[in-house]
Amino acid sequence: MAGKYFGELEPGRVFEHEIRRTVTEADNMWFCGATCNPAQIHIDADYCAQTEFGRPLMNSIFTLGLVIGLTVQDTTLGTTIANLGMTDVKFPKPVFAGDTIRSVTTVVERRESKSRPNQGIVTFRHQGFNQRNEEVTSCLRQALMQKGLA
Repeated sequence: MAGKYFGELEPGRVFEHEIRRTVTEADNMWFCGATCNPAQIHIDADYCAQTEFGRPLMNSIFTLGLVIGLTVQDTTLGTTIANLGMTDVKFPKPVFAGDTIRSVTTVVERRESKSRPNQGIVTFRHQGFNQRNEEVTSCLRQALMQKGLA
């Protein structure tokens, strides 16, 4: 199993995820279309040329999803029961087509499930960085995790 079980996710453990991804204009256009988001700041290059950014911004929810997705293989692939929530979501720097994104995960805390004896709850801090090592997003994510094979 590629993912880690509850007992392997000790608070303070840090994962520097190796897989990185360069985002594209096509990613942004597809995601905005798939989520019915017609905001000009994402899809209208002429409009964006007049903004402080000068070009379209990557959709922030795409960026957040990518950053979390880049973490799955090392942390939760096959061992997650469910995502329980995300809090403290931040986007301190913009992301543009052509940026290369990498992820870092820190296990913040874990606790036994009160209602599910074979599972536990883990809080992860996911951070996304661009090719200049600028943090572009972060969040706390709570996941219900398997304790291991019975």
